[in-house]
Amino acid sequence: MKIESIKEQLDNALNKAEKIAAKNISLPTLSGLYLEASKNNLSIKATNLDLGISINIPVKVTEPGQVVVPASVISSFVSSLSNDKNIHINTKDQVLELKTNSSKTNIKTLPIEDFPIITEIDDSKSFVIPTRDLIFGIRSVIYASAVGSIKPELSSVAITHEGEFLVFAATDSFRLAEKKIRIKKAPSFKQILIPQKNALEITRIFDRGEEEISITISEHQMAMRSQNIYLTTRIIDGVFPDYKQIIPKKMTSKVVLLKQDLINSLKTSLIFSDSFNQLTLKVAPKEKTFEIEAKNTTVGENVNKVEAVIEGEDISININHRYFTDCFQSVGTDSLALNFSGQAKPIVIEGVGDSSFLYLVMPMNQS
Repeated sequence: MKIESIKEQLDNALNKAEKIAAKNISLPTLSGLYLEASKNNLSIKATNLDLGISINIPVKVTEPGQVVVPASVISSFVSSLSNDKNIHINTKDQVLELKTNSSKTNIKTLPIEDFPIITEIDDSKSFVIPTRDLIFGIRSVIYASAVGSIKPELSSVAITHEGEFLVFAATDSFRLAEKKIRIKKAPSFKQILIPQKNALEITRIFDRGEEEISITISEHQMAMRSQNIYLTTRIIDGVFPDYKQIIPKKMTSKVVLLKQDLINSLKTSLIFSDSFNQLTLKVAPKEKTFEIEAKNTTVGENVNKVEAVIEGEDISININHRYFTDCFQSVGTDSLALNFSGQAKPIVIEGVGDSSFLYLVMPMNQS
């Protein structure tokens, strides 16, 4: 293999692929990147057997060829080249040689025959969605999924097709986030579960995409194609909880307030929250007050009144402040509605005038 590449393009591609390459496993080849040069194109591939990626960039190819090199070594090296615009790359025996105007480097290669094939799924039944919508859908809910759960379905992001919407959902059984994204073409699947770690990588890989992304679903995989990137992820063989059943049908109290007012009040309250991250929300419609109370036996206590429109019954309920505030990033409106369904029952949070996002948080045990 003998090629010439623009340093910036190569650096961006290597950085994306290197994050997916496997680490600390018994098969060393999986810690490498598979480079294949042909027809003025360089294909960079990486896989950890859970995720697979193939990135194509234009290069000048003098001699086609393939090689596998340690991912962290070549990625770190190319990133360190600050003053060079072009890189000349060629293979000789078991070595990859990289030359620039200021340096010459040799990197030992890895066995090419052990590198797994990244299969491409038949995309005849693919559907298209703006990349930013896919990323927004995942980011709107992923913080609600469980980390390292023994139940894989709780450590996932569920994507369900409902009419003209893709519905993204995640839950760790203590809270639930749901986001609806409108789509033009109906996909051919009902529901898939993407492992949480893989979903995070999807948001990172396609973070700056402004174009559309083509998505294809097979029995055990989901594939995404966008411009020069092809990414596959394993999907979980399981059933996502039927969360619709736990969303309260009737609300007994409602608080409508400005999101920023609530955030500002919580900054003060959190100083006094205890080791269990507990806050108490007190709704008193007759007194027209909504209060946030925080107590810490070591530090002290604080009561904050927040200006709000209040209706319904009196209620006092304990919540985990982190679970309560995580959803604010996903609410696109200036005003929030806090819907209470009774003592020891879930709180439903929505943006006022926005039915595309719903967040449910379970209360803590009353003390």
